[in-house]
Amino acid sequence: MTYSTSHTPQSIGNINLLQRLFNRRDVIPLEKDLLWRIERGVVRTLTWGEDGVFITLGYWGIGDLIGYPLSSVSPYQIECLTSVEVSIVPSHLWHQNVESLLSHIQQAEKLLSIVHRKPISLRLWLFLVWLSEKFGRDLEQGKLIDVNVTHQDMAEVLNTTRVTITRLLQNFEEEGKLLRHKRSIILRECHKLTIS
Repeated sequence: MTYSTSHTPQSIGNINLLQRLFNRRDVIPLEKDLLWRIERGVVRTLTWGEDGVFITLGYWGIGDLIGYPLSSVSPYQIECLTSVEVSIVPSHLWHQNVESLLSHIQQAEKLLSIVHRKPISLRLWLFLVWLSEKFGRDLEQGKLIDVNVTHQDMAEVLNTTRVTITRLLQNFEEEGKLLRHKRSIILRECHKLTIS
């Protein structure tokens, strides 16, 4: 794992926060008395069962707080999906981040509600919409999901198989709901559903 202290600390009030840089696929260290605020990049939090199968707990981006104090799951890991820059938020500053803490809870609950939808095609579509709302970028053709999530990653989140995800993505593409370019997915705005 490679990380370094940044030269430009972020601040909360008049307190400067140390920053760390991580590379794609690095694991962010767990500390019981601090949280990390994402300044740049995307991470996922995950655990795994006795069989070694990964269970994704969430995807997090700019402004989100992450860290072991926000979970009671064990094992627990924070994996960088891109290069990531984070600020260290020590426990004595958590009270200044109430909005970010509430957002963390809301996002986790929204993802949990998606994971339990049926049929699996609706579950996948709502997950794609959620990703586009959180990590999307508007293009002429629709909304680009601007994070690299593999078919296997989606299968792990949605408790299904990679083959099922691939088949459903092909169906969505044939129906005109999405466009695929290389590894990117663009949702067509005319087919956007809201997540309730």
